[in-house]
Amino acid sequence: MKVMKFGGTSVGSAERMKNVVNLVTREGNTLVVLSAMSGTTNSLITITDRIKNAETAEALRLINELENKYVNTVRELLAKEEYIKQGLTVISDIFGRLREYTGVPIGLKQEKEIVAFGEKLSTRLVALYMQETGLNSVLLDATEFMKIREDGEPDSDYIKNKITETLAANKGYDIYLTQGFICRNHLGEIDNLQRGGSDYTASLLGAAIAAEEIQIWTDIDGMHNNDPRFVENTSPVHELHFEEAAELAYFGAKILHPTCVQPAKSANIPVRLLNTMQPDANGTVIYNAKPTHTIKAIAAKDNITAIKIKSSRMLLAYGFLRKVFEIFEKHHTSIDMITTSEVGVSVTIDNECNIDAILSELSEFGSVTVDRDMVIICVVGDLEWQNRGFEAKVVDALRDVPVRMISYGGSNYNISVLVKKEDKVRSLRQLSKHLF
Repeated sequence: MKVMKFGGTSVGSAERMKNVVNLVTREGNTLVVLSAMSGTTNSLITITDRIKNAETAEALRLINELENKYVNTVRELLAKEEYIKQGLTVISDIFGRLREYTGVPIGLKQEKEIVAFGEKLSTRLVALYMQETGLNSVLLDATEFMKIREDGEPDSDYIKNKITETLAANKGYDIYLTQGFICRNHLGEIDNLQRGGSDYTASLLGAAIAAEEIQIWTDIDGMHNNDPRFVENTSPVHELHFEEAAELAYFGAKILHPTCVQPAKSANIPVRLLNTMQPDANGTVIYNAKPTHTIKAIAAKDNITAIKIKSSRMLLAYGFLRKVFEIFEKHHTSIDMITTSEVGVSVTIDNECNIDAILSELSEFGSVTVDRDMVIICVVGDLEWQNRGFEAKVVDALRDVPVRMISYGGSNYNISVLVKKEDKVRSLRQLSKHLF
């Protein structure tokens, strides 16, 4: 069995929903994971904000507007009157439940229940279309088998046991359809996976059922060797090692979230990135690829803050770094890059929520300087240190760009440099010119 995940743009209209079903029927036995229709989750979040602010009239107006969009989608998607009637009933039921939240106080629990309506809508409509076209399919409720623990991480054992039970109880179908993103928490309440959303669902389910392959369908033909928004003539990377894909995803490649790689990697299941608009394109396959001795791709991560701690107390002192890292751990702030010298350490973070408290505590160790609006440029490939010359090529490509930090050797797949925001595009273009 293959797992096929389709993002919001892939199910963003009735026409695209039909296209998704055509793609699914080409693959045989499949478990299909759907996101909400593009724009729906954002609309539901806005509606939630209006409800929380007691702007009931505006909330109802937005609800009506979104409901009309779905009514039109039902009429464009379904042809037979009996299925149109069922589709309109689905819309009426879900939006009726949504209206019940207006005019009453709501908390985080209710917010997550509201946001979950997006995936429930898209899967219910696609399930009806599959039935109308005579496909041997069944809709499964993701909240019956997707669960997170108290720490917010997926409960992998629970997921594996429950999806196995669910599939066994629904034998004989060619297509199993379910929601991405949504789940239940340790209290049994509706919740979501947050990071990576539907991609994460697909990877977790693929690992749980030992799938033949996990396919992530988006509106881009695979992971490109640079950001096509800023660099001309980029091209898809046909093969990536799991570690290379994780590095690119973490450092800015938007097509895939870094958390999505881990379950597939652990289960050694290939992940294929494909384009619903160009379904016959090769895309990118991610697996335990053999070393290629090449540089594969470049990515950039924005909104980075660099913090430098300089202290003579660090000289020959053991335990200094531990104390510094404990401050970041205490304030739940992860570090992206780190460089050290005898009397100083520089780190980067991408979250300034607790920066004032962090800087206050760091200042006890010495002088602290901060550089904001920075960008991490990440060069990814087979960068084993024995593969001579790659780091020289990267540095040479950026010889005219002021570089704040360089990180090399912490990974066999990544060289990272930190530059100013205004130097981002120039850096990406120069690296492409020199490396490809």
